[in-house]
Amino acid sequence: MTLKLLIIEDNIDVAGILGDYFEAQGAELDFADNGELGLSLAQAFDFDAIILDLMLPKLDGLSLCKALRSLGCSTPILMLTALDNKSDLLTGFDCGADDYLGKPFDLDVVDARVNALIKRHRGRVAQGVLKFGDVEINIAQHQAYRQQMQLALTPTTYQILLLLIKHAPNIVKREQIIEELWGQSPPNNDILRSHMYQLRNQLDKPFKTPMLATVPKVGFRLQSED
Repeated sequence: MTLKLLIIEDNIDVAGILGDYFEAQGAELDFADNGELGLSLAQAFDFDAIILDLMLPKLDGLSLCKALRSLGCSTPILMLTALDNKSDLLTGFDCGADDYLGKPFDLDVVDARVNALIKRHRGRVAQGVLKFGDVEINIAQHQAYRQQMQLALTPTTYQILLLLIKHAPNIVKREQIIEELWGQSPPNNDILRSHMYQLRNQLDKPFKTPMLATVPKVGFRLQSED
């Protein structure tokens, strides 16, 4: 499986070295040279891991990391920094970083750390519980909850919610939902609209704050105030 990595690094030489190395490993890469662009890309696309520099223009790495976690993004984050004192390390972990490497670094070590984070993250997902905001899905039991109240989902609405929570808070396109549910033999659009209506009745209607957002002409996403 091809890895998709986001490298957020303002030093062109460092970004180039990382890019050349991971491209040679067959990874698909996106780059950002400032924190604001990095945050935008991390929200817009799904990545297997993020390699994040601490000292960035426009939005520093700690603030970016904290913002992603507050938005519900669980993508593994490896933080790279020239600062290596204990307080910086602890602050990075407090903001949601999964691992930490000081500069200069060995590319083989970066590779090993990134792959370990991805493997650990996929293991957590496979073992059974996905959470976003106040929604929780127990994969092993095929049950979904919001605010600890079980949702009465059909098999189809359960699969849609599972797809949305795996990508949250990013947008899931209509075409992606249709392909996931029906493959190459999709029904008409009214069927999907009906399922989304049923999901919204279970996920949003009984609660004060709606979570299922429609992105006109694009798709759907989960949103959370947490």
